[in-house]
Amino acid sequence: MAIESYLFYALIPIVAFLYSSVGHGGASGYLALMAVFSFPSDMMKQTALLLNLFVAGIAFYQYYKGGYFNRSLFLFFALGSVPAAFLGGLWSLDPWLYKKILGFILFFAIARMLFKKESTQQKNKQVAAPIGLIIGIVIGLFSGLIGIGGGIILTPVILLFHWGTMKEAAAVSALFIWVNSASGLFGQLSSGVNLTTNAFVLVGLALVGGIFGSYYGSQRWNNRRLEYFLALVLTSAGIKLILF
Repeated sequence: MAIESYLFYALIPIVAFLYSSVGHGGASGYLALMAVFSFPSDMMKQTALLLNLFVAGIAFYQYYKGGYFNRSLFLFFALGSVPAAFLGGLWSLDPWLYKKILGFILFFAIARMLFKKESTQQKNKQVAAPIGLIIGIVIGLFSGLIGIGGGIILTPVILLFHWGTMKEAAAVSALFIWVNSASGLFGQLSSGVNLTTNAFVLVGLALVGGIFGSYYGSQRWNNRRLEYFLALVLTSAGIKLILF
């Protein structure tokens, strides 16, 4: 049991490093680890949202400093997502259903990482405000319900409709994740859920990975190779969630 605990703690900063390098907070990765190491379901959502707040905040800072943040693109999605994430955070799911939905979310993240394509020749388009609001509401509600920030859904949507480049999508998603995580966590706390002392230990570990990952991802590295490795981690966790 002690060895498993040490392994879990060692993997948290690695997940934070990998996710923050692509502008994400890492909630789906933390949830995957907690599922693999048999964390109680009633502790998973709020812990993942708390870690998201810190890691996504660091990622946003690095991408913002690099000049990749599109303010208007963010506002369209955030105005709909924040109240929806709060409502989602108030609700709870049956543990069996929770794990199945989370498993499919992880496979969505894998597909996004493995099959995304970014064209340097495609001209970016302007998102219509009503469409941005609707997308924000849907992602926000699901984010608060499951315990993720929504970046793994928003990023591919931005790229699919050519509303921004990969770097711009990462910057917008990082702040989108932060506000949704804050709203979802507030909803959780308002419903009577409490955070454990261990959650703040995990915050410290995630911060270490998030600082380095967001720096190298935004300024130094090509993220493609990292995403292949991360896809392997999510695949094993997703299979466990769906089949068992």
